[in-house]
Amino acid sequence: MIHRFIENQVLQALKPRFVVCLFGARRVGKTYLLEKIKTDLKKKKILVVEGQDLSVQEKLSSQRIEILKNFVGNNDFLFIDEAQSIPNIGVNLKLIADAIPVSVLVTGSSAFDLKNKIGEPLVGRSLFLNLFPISQLELSSKENFLQTSERLEERLIFGGYPDVITADSKISKIAVLENLRDSYLLKDILMLDNLKDSIFVFNLLRQIAFQIGHDISHTELAQNLNSNPRTIQRYLELLEKTFILFSLRGFSRNLRKEYTKTPRYYFWDNGVRNVLISNFNELNVRDDVGQLWENYCVVERIKKNKYKLNSANYFFWRTYDQKEIDLIEERNGKLYGYEMKFGKPNVKKPVEFLETYSGSQFQIINKENYLDFIT
Repeated sequence: MIHRFIENQVLQALKPRFVVCLFGARRVGKTYLLEKIKTDLKKKKILVVEGQDLSVQEKLSSQRIEILKNFVGNNDFLFIDEAQSIPNIGVNLKLIADAIPVSVLVTGSSAFDLKNKIGEPLVGRSLFLNLFPISQLELSSKENFLQTSERLEERLIFGGYPDVITADSKISKIAVLENLRDSYLLKDILMLDNLKDSIFVFNLLRQIAFQIGHDISHTELAQNLNSNPRTIQRYLELLEKTFILFSLRGFSRNLRKEYTKTPRYYFWDNGVRNVLISNFNELNVRDDVGQLWENYCVVERIKKNKYKLNSANYFFWRTYDQKEIDLIEERNGKLYGYEMKFGKPNVKKPVEFLETYSGSQFQIINKENYLDFIT
């Protein structure tokens, strides 16, 4: 299995009376990483529990110190998988951190309230980390340049979920993604919202999938889906909190004609996007290669920065007269603009942006230079 970049960060952060929270979508490898870290700590006493187990929920939601002490016992570490299932988890973790010298690692596949529930009671005694589908940054530790180049099309089409990466044929990769779509993708949203019919959410995701790199109007989506903008906005927020989508806002600071009204959405994984629209065709017969490339490059860049602890804010830039830049990074007080182009077209520099924001930089990201951008 591929070494996860975040593993060392987790190990370094684990210390008594401290809680490390690892968030990520279902099936991205959180449980595997938890077991790997357990192996790394093989000489320590470790209690590993599943948050969906009712007996675990009963104990870890008790808010009674004596019950919590008996539950933890004399273990050095407490690992809780899928902690979002446990009522009052934040308060109970605070009681554990206050009363028991144990190091705690929790995982969660949704960030609905879990971050607030844990973060507020444990200010200064918790760390939140994200685990994503396998990144090119991680794959590069196992591949040479030629192998990476040969597998680029596969990554654009099938994405980076661990079970997809290890599947040995196109048919088996599709089967993994279809199982992910049908069994896991919306599980947290459906549980939270008591939905029995996921068709509406899938239709919403399909609408987004066809509009990668375009501004998304909640009103227009509502009209297309016979809904209302508030419902659309609510479900998009839930899809972000379950690590299926994320949004970028328009950047605006100086120009009156800069457009910021509507966001753009990207999928955390290209394979998830493609299984939603049931399109696994090769690139040479697709008309959405530009969208696949933009989604891939933006996502891999954000993964890289998060894993390497490079702090940045992300936007897109567009004006009312149709000048635009795919990705704006705001880092250390400077602006960096990136335009994603799968081929090598002649692209004019965004003179207006560069002149308006003195000291800003601009770069085209294509197949020749993308690895420097994402690894």
